[in-house]
Amino acid sequence: MKKLLLLLLACLAPLAQAHEGHNQRQSSNLAVSVAFDANGNLWRVRAKDDFVLVDVSRDLGKNFAKPITINPSAQKITADGEARPQIAVGTEGNIYLIWTEALKTQFFDYIWFSRSINGGKSFDKPYILHQDRSEITHRFNALNVAPNGNVTVTWVDNRDLMAANSTHQPYDGAAIYYAVSSNSGASFSVEQRLADSSCECCRIATTNKPDGTVVAMWRHVFAGSERDHMLAEIPQLTKAGQPISPPILKRATFGHWQIDGCPHHGPAIASGGEGKDWWGYHMAYFDGNDKKPGLYYSRMDGVAWASSPPKKFGNNKNQAGHPALLATSDQVWLVWREIELKNNITHHSIVGMFSDDGGRSWQDAKVLATSMGKTDYPQLVGFQGKTYLAWNTVDEGFLLLGL
Repeated sequence: MKKLLLLLLACLAPLAQAHEGHNQRQSSNLAVSVAFDANGNLWRVRAKDDFVLVDVSRDLGKNFAKPITINPSAQKITADGEARPQIAVGTEGNIYLIWTEALKTQFFDYIWFSRSINGGKSFDKPYILHQDRSEITHRFNALNVAPNGNVTVTWVDNRDLMAANSTHQPYDGAAIYYAVSSNSGASFSVEQRLADSSCECCRIATTNKPDGTVVAMWRHVFAGSERDHMLAEIPQLTKAGQPISPPILKRATFGHWQIDGCPHHGPAIASGGEGKDWWGYHMAYFDGNDKKPGLYYSRMDGVAWASSPPKKFGNNKNQAGHPALLATSDQVWLVWREIELKNNITHHSIVGMFSDDGGRSWQDAKVLATSMGKTDYPQLVGFQGKTYLAWNTVDEGFLLLGL
């Protein structure tokens, strides 16, 4: 237990000065997630006053309908920075939600799930999606709905750390677990461990191969406490809910950043190419290596499992961080947030750059939006081949900008 407490304290400890701006978390009233349905309606989920709220805009984010309250009783909901409620819409029109309830012990949580199977008119009674009900860490969850309708949720879990501590065995970091629903969220399989030794407090990014395979990317604890990134294909499950094969895990980044703590700074990933032209993955991530700290972009070959040389982007002096990616065929958008002090006024900006050749080359970066007040991290959502930037701000409210 002593080791667990030390790990949790390290997770929140201030980083070196060169990185300190990158682990500042956002308040719950700013943390939102959005998704389009097939009719172009924009669905939004957020937490307010211990309740999960869902509302919809039918005019590209200009106005939202009266929100629907999802959880029937108040919960202490984790909704800051990289831990927030999430929403996804399936091809059949079902709307899926996940969020984290903080338990009495700090950093211990349950992951809740709800869905609507009538186009958002109502939502089912929420339930805890993991079978393990120990009061431990289940958090930084990621929601993925594959083209075949399977709903996959991945999260950071410390049950294996707790088990190792109980027998005085060494264990680095936490673990990545996942559960799959093949019946549109009516139920989930018993969760399975995807990997040991994940970083403790960074978001997980997911995407899909053309065949629907779910691919997860997260910050990992490699030998020597190097906090680089791992990429894994989540295996299919048998009817009994067991993996048909061991997961395929590959190291995705090689910055060799050694730090005894978690930077609260997870990666972004998008599938590269479509159909028979699929080649692998776009990846964007923060590397705090003291020699060249900052944001990087690279491509991972999905067959040879080799990463391209990383391309540095963003202004690290302006705390460039928390990137988002969206790719459609060879067209790729990459956006991130920067914070700069000008004349004693803090400017929050979303900066972006575009590639029309699958990330081989990029147009010059440009500022897409600016706000003087506090802001959320950027998100990218697509509809009918068009890319939109979603950004929540204190001063301007919620913004949806076509790119």
